[in-house]
Amino acid sequence: MGHGRTTLRTSAVGAVSAALIAGSVVGLAPAAQAAASVRFVDITGDGGTTLKANVVTPADADASHSYPLIVLPTSWGLPQAEYLVQAQKLANSGYIVLTYNVRGFWQSGGQIEVAGPPDIADASKVIDWALANTPADPRHIGMAGVSYGAGISLLAAAHDKRIKAVAALSGWADLISSIYSGRTQHVQAAALLDGAGVITGHESPEVRQIFNDFYASNLAKEQEMIDWGKKRSVATYVDQLNKNSPAVMMANAWGDTVFPANQYADFYEKLTVAKRLEFRPGDHATAELTGLFGLPNDVWTDTERWFDHYLMGADNGIDHEQPVQLKSRTSGGYEAYPDWKSVGATRRKLDLAGSTTIHANVDSGADGGIVFLSSILDQVAQIPPIAAIPLLPRRWAAVWKSEKYDTAQQVRGTAKLHTTLTPTRESGTLVAYLYDVGPLGFGKLVTNAPYTWYDRTPGQPFDVDLDLFSTAYDVPAGHRLALVVDTVDPLYIEHNPSGAQLTFSSPADDPSYVSVPLREQ
Repeated sequence: MGHGRTTLRTSAVGAVSAALIAGSVVGLAPAAQAAASVRFVDITGDGGTTLKANVVTPADADASHSYPLIVLPTSWGLPQAEYLVQAQKLANSGYIVLTYNVRGFWQSGGQIEVAGPPDIADASKVIDWALANTPADPRHIGMAGVSYGAGISLLAAAHDKRIKAVAALSGWADLISSIYSGRTQHVQAAALLDGAGVITGHESPEVRQIFNDFYASNLAKEQEMIDWGKKRSVATYVDQLNKNSPAVMMANAWGDTVFPANQYADFYEKLTVAKRLEFRPGDHATAELTGLFGLPNDVWTDTERWFDHYLMGADNGIDHEQPVQLKSRTSGGYEAYPDWKSVGATRRKLDLAGSTTIHANVDSGADGGIVFLSSILDQVAQIPPIAAIPLLPRRWAAVWKSEKYDTAQQVRGTAKLHTTLTPTRESGTLVAYLYDVGPLGFGKLVTNAPYTWYDRTPGQPFDVDLDLFSTAYDVPAGHRLALVVDTVDPLYIEHNPSGAQLTFSSPADDPSYVSVPLREQ
């Protein structure tokens, strides 16, 4: 069994390597292809663990010159060949690039620690090796990565002050806010990560137990899981990161179903370093994907510009651009803002009037979609999950609609729900959805978010304040916005006891509403 999986990994890594190298042939000119040299090496990481890596150097690299160093830890479940195309492009621009397979995956040793202390120590060991074995300049070191590599890069920069610039693409700053937002398990995202880890790596016993407790909704272990996640979140070390003062670029997709946009935006606001935030349509790591095969890609172009300025001193203007760059899910070009709070500069409230009771445990038909597939379809064809709003069964779904808008409503940022909830049971889950509803009543999903509670007194009302996932979406003139709340969504684990009912009310002294952020016209 173990031998078969090892053979599968070995064959697959060769296939992926061949595909990526072939992609580089398509993406780079022949002259550029001949310029950079690739060397596969073993690096001793923390505790003697062997890390499989490759070093890509400029053609003229020798001991008489030093070059800026960029370190690229791999994404979750991908081999060290992942970044070969981009590494060659960077090397052709004058960088030494070292990409390595993080511990526990593919042919690297050790066990999967989910960006735990050994992973952070590994990053420093990799830098040590590069400084000892290549003509890398110790004064100009950067780290970058997609997904898992992004998270490790941010954490490493908070712990190793030698790192002067970071590009964190489709990563996380807060692991708990990513897969346990609203105190609700994002089960499809977790299962995707878990499955990829089992197939391509070796999970540590601690990680296996965390996944098991997560799936089982083990409240006795909740605080332990939260503490585990905080240790693996750069948001915990934001003061340390600010003190080290690397230049930090972060990029993500609006529909990221693994690491939602909110947690990146919240963390960005806490940074006092040179910084840049980019959001585009898509799902987890899809915005960067074409660049891994050498095709034109805005994310990788900006990543190289970021390093060119902060590691090479190039006067390319990236430091003078508005640092928050967004592309709407429904319209063309980029929008630029001086900071995150300026994105949704004005707010419009949708009143949630009256009293509405729904029954739990049945999916009403309003859903957040399927991990990866739904947001990719939105990215490629602008077709997000759709629901027929007039046909949603009011027994299981609460629905409120706005008036028709005379002009387009450019939703930008984080919509906020405030309501008064009275449950019939002590625990439960709700999922809120904001839809763009056209003249025929079909609603396109704008955003959503889950919310779970425990230990409430049945029949006793309490306030619910919920941030929906940040987004950028244009609601056409003549359309409405609708808020839908139900209790079941395949993306999340729900915690509604059998027969539970939820009543939403809007007291006169504390009215319920959705506050929708709009771009300033």
